[in-house]
Amino acid sequence: MTTNAVWTVLDTPIGPLLVAATDEGLVNVVFRADEATARRAVASMGRRLGAIPVEDAARLAPVAERFAAYFAGDLKEFGLDLDWSLITGFARRVLRELATGVPYGAVVGYQDLADRVGEPDAARAVGSAMGANPLPVVVPCHRVVESDGGIGGFGGGLEIKRTLLALEGVLPAPLF
Repeated sequence: MTTNAVWTVLDTPIGPLLVAATDEGLVNVVFRADEATARRAVASMGRRLGAIPVEDAARLAPVAERFAAYFAGDLKEFGLDLDWSLITGFARRVLRELATGVPYGAVVGYQDLADRVGEPDAARAVGSAMGANPLPVVVPCHRVVESDGGIGGFGGGLEIKRTLLALEGVLPAPLF
């Protein structure tokens, strides 16, 4: 195994986020990254990448700066290189469409996203793809909502989804 993956944990308004990158780009973002969650995520990522991820906040400083700017409301596009190696097939197609086709401040329905990738019968599979997203926030699965106007689900929890949508001006800010 080689060591070409790095990670760190960022303190953010939605709680600690583990961010990890390879030489290709950002590869993983993990919510609620307390010490135990971070340890499990790094081990799992290492197995899947065939690399030994090392903690390296300095190398990820540009990523940390982008997240800080996003949460401050000063950044609408992360503009980071992405490493898609943790996701394949239909889910990768859906997530790439989401990343390029649903801008800051907009939302899209599960069905619309299925239609956009040429799979009109796959709205439920779009939901599964969102749940498998290794790059939440940057690949904005929080922007996917139900076609009837419901907020839908979210792997990070509905509180985080509401906070991200409020930050982007889609929902009113939570009262508490």
